[in-house]
Amino acid sequence: MRSTIFILALLLLCCSRPSVQVTNVPVHHAGALRNFMHYGDISAKLDLLQLQESQGIYALGARADLKGEVLILDGQPLISYSDRGKVALDFSWDHDASLIVYASVSEWANFNIPKQISTPKELEAFIDSIASKLGMDTEKPFPFMIFGEIERANWHVVDWPTGDSVHTHEKHFTSGPHGIIQNEEVQILGFFSKHHQAIFTHHTTFMHLHLVTADNRLAAHLDEAKWGNEMTLALPKK
Repeated sequence: MRSTIFILALLLLCCSRPSVQVTNVPVHHAGALRNFMHYGDISAKLDLLQLQESQGIYALGARADLKGEVLILDGQPLISYSDRGKVALDFSWDHDASLIVYASVSEWANFNIPKQISTPKELEAFIDSIASKLGMDTEKPFPFMIFGEIERANWHVVDWPTGDSVHTHEKHFTSGPHGIIQNEEVQILGFFSKHHQAIFTHHTTFMHLHLVTADNRLAAHLDEAKWGNEMTLALPKK
């Protein structure tokens, strides 16, 4: 029954007339997840200072040596790392990244996320459908944002042990601070791509997501989520 409702929602979306168009923007990346997993290469690939003068920059990734997470929203860095087992935040550009994906966006178009969407695969299908319908080439990577009160989010901030050369997804999740937040206002930056699995998305998904809470208490990699009933998707506006 649930899958039937979801399919009907996508059919209604595809048959309705678009009220606004969205557009692809150039997406750039440095580093690759597969280099972590297969070669143990977690060295710096980009100095964030190189992005400081870019207008409307949005980025996510991992700090050099996997010592934290990178998130940049409209030119504002939110760099999270472990400080004695707790999440600390730095708002400066003075960091290197071992993995980063980024784009410049001048304006966003907002769309309500249907209430029946709750799983990552349902969100992927919805983003793919609405972006394509509104004029975006979904065979190319693109950024998106999600706003609102999330029902539940599993998060982590990587803190890779120095000298450890054996990489697993589980160890990445548990090496540093991690936990769950519930019923909190968040901003989420994501990058969608059907052709960058094991590069800047994991091999099981087309999305890479980072979140920040409304009070800037926490910025982290988003592992799993149950979406709230009043959430908004934003795509680059044409």
